[in-house]
Amino acid sequence: MTPMAQSAATREIAARAPIIPVLVIEDVAHAAPLARALVAGGLPALEVTLRTPCALDAIRAMAAVPGGIVGAGTLLTPDDIRAAKAAGAQFGVSPGATPRLIAASVEIGLPLLPGAATASEVMALWEQGYDMLKFFPAEAAGGAPALKSIGGPIPQVSFCPTGGITPENAARYLALSNVICAGGSWVAPKDKIANGDWAGITALATAAAALSR
Repeated sequence: MTPMAQSAATREIAARAPIIPVLVIEDVAHAAPLARALVAGGLPALEVTLRTPCALDAIRAMAAVPGGIVGAGTLLTPDDIRAAKAAGAQFGVSPGATPRLIAASVEIGLPLLPGAATASEVMALWEQGYDMLKFFPAEAAGGAPALKSIGGPIPQVSFCPTGGITPENAARYLALSNVICAGGSWVAPKDKIANGDWAGITALATAAAALSR
């Protein structure tokens, strides 16, 4: 799967809703009901970060939820790519990009949303065929003004900004012409997950899905 084909796939997934939930799942028993709650609220694309021991099992459970498109986040190594694909991930997200990570995603055929924070990083990935990227860490890297500035000389590349995105600042990113969606964790708060407040999570997802872009 070429980088160009990967970007076409991730762009289509990103266009499904204005927000991609960034999920840290501590208990695999929460995975399926969480996915159902988010999908019911209009957020079909779900990023499960590989930051917990049960993350791959959570991806397996979420992959069986109708209407969901489950991806793996925090991909750092080729082994992460292989494990994510084997668990049923339909796309992958990385905070950055390395030659080995890109080669593995191409070989295995997992659509990759690689991260970039500077114009040079964006240009290097675009040169390889990626025109859909993650802007990370969004707020720490200068926020919406920085991303707008990158879009001036490099309008060919679109982004999913992630890192510090909140209900209060999401609209500033989504208003940019080079932003397709944004990644946010606020739609699945730890307390609501722990308490099994799936209706509350669906309400948060519904509000996020209604954000204009």
